[in-house]
Amino acid sequence: MRNTAFSLTGLVLLACSACGPSNSSGTPSDSVPSPAKDPSADSTTPIAVPPNPDDGKPSIPSDWPTFLGPTGDSKSTEKGILTQWPKEGLRVVWERKLGTGYGIGSVSKGRYFQFDKFDEKARLVCLDARTGREIWTYTYASDYRDQYGYDDGPRASPVVDGDFVYIYGVEGLLTCLKTKDGERVWQVDVNGKFGVIQNFFGVGSTPVIEGDLLIAMVGGSPAEDKDVPPGQLDRVTNNGTAIVAFDKRTGEVKYKFGDDLASYASLKLATIGDRRWCFAFCRENLIGFDPAKGKADFQYPWRARSLESVNAAMPVVWKNNVFISETYEIGSSLLAVKPGGHEVKWSDAERGRDAAMKSHWATPIYHQGYLYGSSGRHTENAELRCIEAATGKVMWSVPKLTRCSLLYADGHFIVLSEYGQLMLIKADPQKYQLVAEVAMREKGAGVDEDMPSLLFNYPAWAAPILSQGLLYVRGKDRVACLELIKSP
Repeated sequence: MRNTAFSLTGLVLLACSACGPSNSSGTPSDSVPSPAKDPSADSTTPIAVPPNPDDGKPSIPSDWPTFLGPTGDSKSTEKGILTQWPKEGLRVVWERKLGTGYGIGSVSKGRYFQFDKFDEKARLVCLDARTGREIWTYTYASDYRDQYGYDDGPRASPVVDGDFVYIYGVEGLLTCLKTKDGERVWQVDVNGKFGVIQNFFGVGSTPVIEGDLLIAMVGGSPAEDKDVPPGQLDRVTNNGTAIVAFDKRTGEVKYKFGDDLASYASLKLATIGDRRWCFAFCRENLIGFDPAKGKADFQYPWRARSLESVNAAMPVVWKNNVFISETYEIGSSLLAVKPGGHEVKWSDAERGRDAAMKSHWATPIYHQGYLYGSSGRHTENAELRCIEAATGKVMWSVPKLTRCSLLYADGHFIVLSEYGQLMLIKADPQKYQLVAEVAMREKGAGVDEDMPSLLFNYPAWAAPILSQGLLYVRGKDRVACLELIKSP
């Protein structure tokens, strides 16, 4: 772990590289010419492949089209997962080397979309979700450099909506492409347009689609703030663009509001009662608002006092409850929301060191009255916890598992530690029940059979995803597709 004042919120998000499936050489598979210095210069490389049999058909429930899945809570409805794992781990269907970045991909209509950076180009690769075969690649020049030495690739996941896919790059370019062939529809330099001062780790919040709108956390600043030295966010002010909504077909700005800067927590949509809500856990506040109108209902301050603190875990919503959590000091809070306001049900700010949950980047999962998630800022003090959602009471806590990301499926949690260990535990609030555990290793030509390397290397910071029985997992330098549900 780097000895910095704080660690990068892995932020949920993935990237892939222009290397082929497991039998590829690891060299770029596209032959895209170097783009121009203008960040809007881009290129798309189609690969001639037979039509996908699912193309043109409606999305099915087992698609995973955006960050944390179709319901935005890292929960899958698929059944029949394998609970007895072989010693060597789940069967690898395909794997692919990645460029830089931290996020996981998205799956829609039989295609897997992976966003990463390779050779100074941000890149979205469209693959056959079942075989890993490349269909097309889109690239644009990206000169982002991380202020703290972390990867310079994307943090946000692709967002697929029908025949279009949206990517929000770490440097602040927001792009809409056609899923069919990667043709660019529109692109907006969000950071330039709204005066965004580079946050600690660049842009890391995944946008959401609501009707005809693409809603993004932006957090711009007035022109006079552009000369603030890097990292001194306490001197950066806002210009009322915490949240910006774009026409999803044209990129035209439809509304903007909010007095806050951006964080790394992705936006959360929900239906509560008879209306739609969106929740934005920004740098300083949780903002609850009407996503169709861009009208705020409330603003709830929640951030640690340290300059270097960030909010990164997404809000968790059930019924009229909204749970938020951070890891640097004050921990978690549970709100009951209503049109025009909110009520605090409980807060870790009153518990001191006995915080119920201190989520870093990994969003906790709500299930049947309980919240499950990784609590702790650093690798050595992180614990996997279950807490009673209504009160914050800790039901159980397991140390020494490192920081973990979770996916719920079929009565279990698939848990990925940041060092690449995969675990399967039962969703049981009464006790921690480990069902299976494996550290998967590389196989195939060129691999030292006596000392094979781990398949998923540190930092494995993105939560696994599940679509049509296939589990997609990433580590630092690769993504692999594993068989979690046997085909009929």
